[in-house]
Amino acid sequence: MSTDVTETTAGTGSARPVAHGRPTVAPVPFDREIAPVLEALAAAPQPGLSRETLAAMREPGLGPGFPSGAELVAGRAVTAEERVIPGPDGAPDLEITVFAPADRGPDPLPVLVNFHGGGMIVGHRSWEHGRVLDLVERHGVVGVNVEYRLAPEDPYPAGAEDNYAATRWVAEHSDELGVDPGRLIVMGGSAGGAFAAAVSLMARDRGGPAIAGQLLLCPMLDNTNSTVSSLQYDGIGTWTRDANLLAWECVLGTELAYSEQAPATAAPSRAADLSGLPPAFIEVGAAEMFRDEDVDYATRIWATGGQAELHVWAGGCHGFDMYMPDAEITRAALASRDSWIARMIGAGVER
Repeated sequence: MSTDVTETTAGTGSARPVAHGRPTVAPVPFDREIAPVLEALAAAPQPGLSRETLAAMREPGLGPGFPSGAELVAGRAVTAEERVIPGPDGAPDLEITVFAPADRGPDPLPVLVNFHGGGMIVGHRSWEHGRVLDLVERHGVVGVNVEYRLAPEDPYPAGAEDNYAATRWVAEHSDELGVDPGRLIVMGGSAGGAFAAAVSLMARDRGGPAIAGQLLLCPMLDNTNSTVSSLQYDGIGTWTRDANLLAWECVLGTELAYSEQAPATAAPSRAADLSGLPPAFIEVGAAEMFRDEDVDYATRIWATGGQAELHVWAGGCHGFDMYMPDAEITRAALASRDSWIARMIGAGVER
C-alpha cells in the first residue's frame, strides 16, 4: 500500500514527500496514561516549528528552560564539571558537561556519551542533563553530555563530526577522566539517537574508538519519511511529520533532504551495511512516526548476525519518558534500559 507522493516545494525545487490525502491506516491509540497529557498539550498549543521560529526556540527565555548541571547535582552524590574540548579539525571547540559519582573509587568507570535530541535543529545538552545524571547515579558510571552544532546554520556533517570528535576525545582522554575506554556507550534520544547510530558507523569505518554499545531511544534514522508510521502520525503527537520534514531539509539541504542517496552518517537508515556494529538497544513507541524505521533498523542489524535489543512500547508517543516520567510505561522502559546498560558495562569490548 503506497500512501506517499512527492511535491515540489515552491521556490526550492525540493521534492518533498507529502501524504496523499489522509493515511489509510488509522493511528495506533496512545497509552491511557499518555493520552490525557497529549490532549492537554494540544489544548495549549505553542508556535509551530519553522525556519522563522527556530531562533526563538533556541533562546533561553523563550524555548524550554532546563536547569544547569550544577543546579541538578545539588544535594546529590554526583559532581558536574563543565569543560571545553577540541572539535573536529578546523571547527570550533565543543562544550561538554561531565557527571561523575562523588564517591568514586580508584578504578576506572564505564562511561556514557550522550547526544541531545531536537531534530538536529533545536535543543541543548541541558535538556537531557536529568536523564544522564539519573544514569550516573543508578549505574555508578561517568556521563558526558555533548553540545554540538545545529542546522541549518551548520548542516551535515557538522553535528555528526562534532559528536564523533567528542566520543574520540573521551576515549583518548580516558585516564584524565578516570573512565574505561573498553566500556564506552554512546546514547541519545530522537536526533541524539541518530547521532549515536552515526557515531557507531563512523567508529567502525574509521577504526575507532571502540564502542561497547549504542543506546538508541526513539532514534531519527530515515530521511525519506516514507513509512506507514510516518503517515499515521502526520500532525499527531509530540514530534510531527512537518517538523521532521523541516529538520531533514535543514540538515541535508533541498537536494538530499528526502533522497535515498543521503549519507548514512546523516541518516543511518541509508547505510548499506550494518554489520560489525556495537550491540544496539533500540526503543520506540508504537504510537509515533519513528516506529517503523526503528524496527527496520533492528531487523537489518539482526540480518547481519549483529546484536540488537528492540523494545516497541504499546501506546508510547515520541519521547514518552520525558513527557510522562511517572507513567507505568515509562517505569517499564527505564527498567529495560537499566538492564541492558548493566549487561553492556559488565561485558565491555576487546581493546
